[in-house]
Amino acid sequence: MSTGAQHFAGTDPFTGESLEFWVSGGTVSFEPVAGADTAVGGPDAAWIVPGLVDAHNHVGIAPGLGVTIDRARGFAYEDAQAGALLIREVGSPLDTHPLDDDPRCPRFLRAGKHIARPKRYLRDYGVELSDPDLLANEVARQARAGDGWVKLVGDWIDREAGDLTPLWTRAQLDTAVATAHEHGARITAHVFGAAALPDIVAAGFDSIEHGTGLDTDLIDEMVRRDIALVPTLIQLENFPGIADSADRFPKYQETMRRLYDGRTAVFAAAREAGVRIYAGTDAGGFIGHGRIIDEVEALTGIGFSPLDALAAASTAPRDWLGVPGIAEGERADFLVLDADPADDLSTLRRPVHVVCSGEKIG
Repeated sequence: MSTGAQHFAGTDPFTGESLEFWVSGGTVSFEPVAGADTAVGGPDAAWIVPGLVDAHNHVGIAPGLGVTIDRARGFAYEDAQAGALLIREVGSPLDTHPLDDDPRCPRFLRAGKHIARPKRYLRDYGVELSDPDLLANEVARQARAGDGWVKLVGDWIDREAGDLTPLWTRAQLDTAVATAHEHGARITAHVFGAAALPDIVAAGFDSIEHGTGLDTDLIDEMVRRDIALVPTLIQLENFPGIADSADRFPKYQETMRRLYDGRTAVFAAAREAGVRIYAGTDAGGFIGHGRIIDEVEALTGIGFSPLDALAAASTAPRDWLGVPGIAEGERADFLVLDADPADDLSTLRRPVHVVCSGEKIG
């Protein structure tokens, strides 16, 4: 008699070795489960990959804001169907913790709300601090609201300067990092341009989002300090349109076009130097959900092999975020593929199964 348990056997594309396990009660077991149904059997029948990771995503954001938890749930379902079964939600005006009770949703690690200054970020997306000296208090508040991360807006257009400029002083950034770490959280920063990066890197942020303004010296310092980079490659395709719509700010237009033109060389240099780079779509707002495979494929454009690009969206960010993949007693989140993704990443677009919390959702 069937017990509802399932048996999976295939090949681990990262090692080339056979992989066999059972799923029961939503978790993985490497011990056989009596009465299990065979879902996939044999190393030549399938390739099995830990659930993909979207390391920069906002299910609580959409154009026009006002996202309800039900709408956020729909976005989360889109991401899960595409194979993104772990999401680092780096800033949201909506508390999406209620989604944690839905087994069809990805697992989340959150950064609370964006922390910015008045008129220095997208309106109503985050917390706007009139007094920047209160940054430490807000970092502590958002660390408590999140799941181990805090997100600062590092630069944004300054309308008086007519270009991207930093939002915070080095002293304020130092305090923000220290406060986040004291509260058991890591801290990341949105940064498009170059001016804000030296202080953010020197302050010891744990990661940088976008990072199009990096140079060789900063890349070397990121390697030395082990600061990760989530470049959000598909989001950067919006830079030319952003520039075209900013006729009132010609310096800003020039900056955004220059950053766009230099992005591939910057990220290729970061990869070559050994910066840890992870896949993140920046879904929410300008980018639709369910596009993690687009980001994986885009990583090959900055020099990643197909298998390394896949690792940057699966095993590597799971190690970084402290969330195991296919491991004893862990939540059963994985993809079953019909071909080796090391040979053809497009197999990720036609999974045999997407298994989310032990249930086949695709």
